[in-house]
Amino acid sequence: MSNFQSESMGRRIARLRVDFGFTQQQLASRLAISRNAVSHMETELSQPSERTVVLLAGVFRMEPHDLVAGTDYPRAKADRLPLMAARYTLVEARLLALDVERRWIARLDPDAAVDAIAVVRAELSELEAGASDPDERRAVRAAQREVAAIASRHGRASA
Repeated sequence: MSNFQSESMGRRIARLRVDFGFTQQQLASRLAISRNAVSHMETELSQPSERTVVLLAGVFRMEPHDLVAGTDYPRAKADRLPLMAARYTLVEARLLALDVERRWIARLDPDAAVDAIAVVRAELSELEAGASDPDERRAVRAAQREVAAIASRHGRASA
């Protein structure tokens, strides 16, 4: 990190939050912190902890050091940050894997697809029940509609 600071950490968090289309409450939910804590970070009343920086980096699909580079984030704290952060929630990762399965099922013979469709539907139901984020719930429901369309094309709308 250089000594040149082009943006405060709070302004960077606020800019990225808006760029990703999150409200303060949505970002707070993803980080398991209060909306007030997000507000305090954005208005520079407080600096995020190392844990919060790692979580923010994951939400914003970047590495922790890239998130704090060129900001006023304390160098001593930045030096303790891990090199990488998880970039997907469990729901997002499972939806990516299920997308591959849905494309595979779409190519199956209708009789062979019945059991696979049932398995994917069951997993999507579990994901929907466990999704706390509204965007994740919408993504799960979209996947459920895609599976229903596949089932319908295979003549198994009720499978």
